[in-house]
Amino acid sequence: MQEDFHYYATYCAAFIAGYSHKESLDIAYSAQFVDVCSRTLLTKIRGPLDAATTQLKLELMEARTDPAGLQDITRIWSSFHFLPRDLLAEKKHCIKHYRDKFRLICGPNGDLVVKTVELAKGKALQSVGIAMHVLADTWAHANFAGTPSLVINNTNYVFYELFPDGESIKEKQIKFRHKASMPDDLENSIYTNSLYQSSENSIMNLGHGRAGHLPDYSFVRYRYLPAWGGYEEIIKDNPSDYLKAFTQMIYAMKYIRGDNDSFHTNVYDIEAIGQWQDRIKAIIEKRQLLASDDWKSFGEELSGETIEDFRIDKYFDEYIKSPRNEKNETFIGKFTRGAIAHKGMVIEEIYRTKNKLAGVARESFLAMLFKKDAG
Repeated sequence: MQEDFHYYATYCAAFIAGYSHKESLDIAYSAQFVDVCSRTLLTKIRGPLDAATTQLKLELMEARTDPAGLQDITRIWSSFHFLPRDLLAEKKHCIKHYRDKFRLICGPNGDLVVKTVELAKGKALQSVGIAMHVLADTWAHANFAGTPSLVINNTNYVFYELFPDGESIKEKQIKFRHKASMPDDLENSIYTNSLYQSSENSIMNLGHGRAGHLPDYSFVRYRYLPAWGGYEEIIKDNPSDYLKAFTQMIYAMKYIRGDNDSFHTNVYDIEAIGQWQDRIKAIIEKRQLLASDDWKSFGEELSGETIEDFRIDKYFDEYIKSPRNEKNETFIGKFTRGAIAHKGMVIEEIYRTKNKLAGVARESFLAMLFKKDAG
């Protein structure tokens, strides 16, 4: 997902869930900050590098792809952007190493989503935003894995965009190109993706890089034949999935606020958006590169307040200028503690299944320290 959903749509979901304007802004900022909190950024503000929630392209280009390097990549991307759906998924007639990768395939409504939401309950708003980013991405990034893998994440020419036309479906073959300087051509279904590399562990084969930004568009519907699925057709309906993501966020935040006693998978608070459902569906299904303006307008109508645009350095000065013993209570301090706690939880859950692709990191130990006081 992009800034339009992680920031503006998350603000809308938080406000509908019962948070105030200011609280909704804090949650939305934290959800979007997950996409920019790299080690480069943390080095700049002298923050804890263990709290990195993403990697810049340059960082990935310089990343090692030996076992230790791959574990480092997997820890970040599987924790925050490609949360595994089923860590015990079975795959017959394959070696353990491949089965371990197969078990990291992202998808919604897995046990780790429940643990993610439960971990955020009683914590600071920054942890709520982190949880909402992770939850939302399970819908957009479904069927891809947060570890480099040609077998899991590759795309080929059998990739079609689907267009509902009355009771039938029209389709157009998607063309992928490696021209990062050019925007995606929505009219002709031409999308920029990562460069093909035959190496199984190339960083070009991380996540949905081989499908470019395509999975991040709320309007898109597509079908393709992933190798991990035995080349059986998968149909992805993003408009339906994004609506579920939005209403599941509302349900999750109502639980975190204490309005609901528990959080269960496959529950969506459609009732909460009743009067705005057509408006929300229209935003989701509109073909555009970025829906930020539409979500922002909707959010401002909801709250009657101005939603300031996301500014990456909004809380830098507060954190940098705070004494060392007070940094944990700053906005970024609370974010980094929440990020470390979440990452540690995911790594521990992966390792419990005897899957070593994410390794055993110091984040797991740090998560224990922050588990009780991450609020």
